[in-house]
Amino acid sequence: MTTHLSRRTLLGLAGAGAGAYLLSACGDDKSSDPNAPQTINWWHIQNTEPMLPVWAALADEYKAAHSNVTLDIQPLENEAFKAKLTTATQAGDPPDLFQSWGGGVLKQQVDAGLVKDITDDVKPWIGGLLPAAMEPYTIDGKIYGVPFDIGMVGFWYNKDLFTRAGITPTPTTWAGVLDAVRKLKTAGITPIALAGKDKWPAHFYWSYLAMRIGGVGALQKAVDDKNFDSPDLVAAGERLKELVDLQPFQKGFLGAAYGTPDGQAATMGNGGAAMELMGQWAPAVQASSSTSKKGLGDKVGFFPFPTVDGGKGTTTEVFGGGNGFAIGKDAPAATVDFLKFLLSADNQRKSAQTGAVLPTVKEAATAIPDANGKLVAETLASYTGFQLYLDQAYAPALGSQINDSVAELVAGNKSPAQIVKDITQVAKTV
Repeated sequence: MTTHLSRRTLLGLAGAGAGAYLLSACGDDKSSDPNAPQTINWWHIQNTEPMLPVWAALADEYKAAHSNVTLDIQPLENEAFKAKLTTATQAGDPPDLFQSWGGGVLKQQVDAGLVKDITDDVKPWIGGLLPAAMEPYTIDGKIYGVPFDIGMVGFWYNKDLFTRAGITPTPTTWAGVLDAVRKLKTAGITPIALAGKDKWPAHFYWSYLAMRIGGVGALQKAVDDKNFDSPDLVAAGERLKELVDLQPFQKGFLGAAYGTPDGQAATMGNGGAAMELMGQWAPAVQASSSTSKKGLGDKVGFFPFPTVDGGKGTTTEVFGGGNGFAIGKDAPAATVDFLKFLLSADNQRKSAQTGAVLPTVKEAATAIPDANGKLVAETLASYTGFQLYLDQAYAPALGSQINDSVAELVAGNKSPAQIVKDITQVAKTV
């Protein structure tokens, strides 16, 4: 979720047009005069239902009130976005407004002088946002981005398939998860959908296991010490290997992407697997990726990542993140104003009502439409520790290595002891 704070959100799925959506054709300059003709190049990953039309409608609304502003919009699939952004930033030419998950990737962009310090610009209204949501976008006390979505990773499951396998209640321990997998297999049901090709979904398992075994501070200590070769992190790999050895994933999972018609989200949305470990966007993406375009509806349930027997972590220690926007170094004056417009309470409510976004504006929380979304929001509200997706929290090279190493473990190519040595080797260089 590539950090995908989904990484990983990843509402960016294949299937919708990724071409530029040009709202009007006016002149373009980078003038500081807010009334001068301006073009805002906006890249985002909400390139499918339900959020694609919401962003488009809001852009139209803003344009109608600001005739001097052109919005040149490029909705991109998540992986395509990351590749395109890398090319643009390496050339020193970032878009004006672009998807960001904050953390280490944003810090690297800050250090390279690619994004604007918007601390003073957002000061009048940023206090209306959840403080936890702002953490990944605040670098050395300054604000370089604004989140529109905040949530957590957990298990999303098909209630009907759990009932058929006799699983009740939902698991509260890792041993319970393994037992549920066995029951599902006995019932002839594929237990888990996984996008092995994309790698980042697998890193959720190892990250959460590390937190549950070592506590939320275990991963930060590993970064600070530049050493992931610790008993707790090796144990996280061993617990994950217990799952892998049960062969719980759908056929062809190693070649499956997250958002393709035969990928992880579609497998869940079409009833082809009983559960997936994914962020708050999961039900919406299951629906948009499913054959019916409706997904599981009220058949989908949620439970937090469980504890590990003997571990130091608790279920109130949360792994996750959200989606936000950063502003490129040469963005026109209207860009921050447009971002403020997107983050208004009314517009956050419109986003929340889709079920695809858990709003960061406090006033908009009442618009969350379903029980699962409210459960995620309540769990987040009572969190005692928070860890951003590792491929976003850390320097890009380190985050990528974690994704690669966990993928090798899941594929059976490397052992738990080997992957922490590989990750440590990279950690020493960043």
